Amino acid sequence: MAFATAPTTLANLNHLTPRPVKGLFGDNYLSIADMAWTQQFLPEVYEKEVERYGNRTIGGFLRMVGAEMPMASDQVIWSEQGRLHIAYDNVTVASIGTGTTAGTLTLPAGHLLGPGMTIVMSQGGTDRATLKGYVSAVTGQTVSVKVYDTADGFMPANWAGDTTISLFVFGSEYVKGSENAGNSIDASFTTFNNKPIILRDKYSVNGSDVAQIGWVEVTTEMGTGGYLWYLKSEHESRLRFEDYLEMSMVEAEKAQSAALFGNIEGTEGLFAALEDRGLVYNDSNFGGAAPGGIAAFDTILQELDKQGAIEENMMFLDRSTSLAIDNMLAAQNSYGAGGTSFGVFNNEEDMALNLGFSGFRRGSYDFYKTDWKYLNDSTTRGGIADVEGVIVPAGTSTVYDQQLGQNISRPFLHIRYRASEADDRRLKSWVTGSVGGNYTSDADEMNVHFLSERTMCTQAANNFVLLKKTNY
Repeated sequence: MAFATAPTTLANLNHLTPRPVKGLFGDNYLSIADMAWTQQFLPEVYEKEVERYGNRTIGGFLRMVGAEMPMASDQVIWSEQGRLHIAYDNVTVASIGTGTTAGTLTLPAGHLLGPGMTIVMSQGGTDRATLKGYVSAVTGQTVSVKVYDTADGFMPANWAGDTTISLFVFGSEYVKGSENAGNSIDASFTTFNNKPIILRDKYSVNGSDVAQIGWVEVTTEMGTGGYLWYLKSEHESRLRFEDYLEMSMVEAEKAQSAALFGNIEGTEGLFAALEDRGLVYNDSNFGGAAPGGIAAFDTILQELDKQGAIEENMMFLDRSTSLAIDNMLAAQNSYGAGGTSFGVFNNEEDMALNLGFSGFRRGSYDFYKTDWKYLNDSTTRGGIADVEGVIVPAGTSTVYDQQLGQNISRPFLHIRYRASEADDRRLKSWVTGSVGGNYTSDADEMNVHFLSERTMCTQAANNFVLLKKTNY
């Protein structure tokens, strides 16, 4: 008896003949047309993650220029010394003097001028004349001044009503046998304060996702590599939170009205401190034509001289400003073949090919230059491109600590975080939920929490320079 085979049965599909070994032959594979619900060959999956953006973290700025110190209070207060010498701007000439009456100036309330002081006065506007005078009497805000430079002791007629006079005290003079000479002046200082803010974040994963193991080979932002399971996102959440810790200290602002934000008061970050108390230089055209180039940089040096800035400074710049400074430095020597100068490299061409200047000296100041990724990344300040860089003094400042009751040395930039014997809030991390061996709730998930409470102290902000583009 023979079996009849229909042409449409599987027996006639000779390309489905099974083989005893795992091998590919012309008659033992399933095509998509044969079985639409599956495929013989699965897609090729790369298990290594592609580093599309390289190192994505922007942290490191504060680790290079600052320090972190614990504190127990919810507020930090410090005092900064005032100027040693007496000077005033925008003084008004009330009268130039007539007959036997000396000329008078109107100074701000609480000024420190007293009888017997000798002063240098400079006229504002286009005249720019300079006179030296003697303070003969002081009544409140009215200061009587006799001028050494003129025959009648009066100020010139074109000084009348001028409201842009600048002056400073350079000494004193008294007659023989004088009494009550000298002027007692208390040392001036300015008190500043800041408060910490609480930063929080978390990462959550449910129990079902934990049960499905999937490995991914990664290279982390910290330079390490290896395989990660489902907690890869937790790892990135922690890196992102650590970046937020630094970004908050740079960008934070104090709220003008905390009540409007539900008692969210804010804190003073680096940029806010420099806008308020530091030096702000607009349009740093270091690599361009006049008035750019080295002349633009010298303008900053002249202002640093006025502030008594320290000798060594670090420059954290965006890419365009960093390259502009390279061009500015390379243009200082003009000899060499085709206008190329190797003089600053001991005239060695091989050395000159490395055009990334890292440090230089101008006047009496040393500058160390580096790129600041925060100003280049398109997801941070690089997407706005209003800040071109920051010049930070390298060193420490001496301030009076209200808590310790004594003078202490601190880096110009430093972080204070809340900590005590019971709790350290520099960077806390804890796990809640019912997944992963942790049983603190009935939620079928694992939550990884992050918390920090910190504030920035920007001391001696007048020694810093914030480089900004024009019209920002």
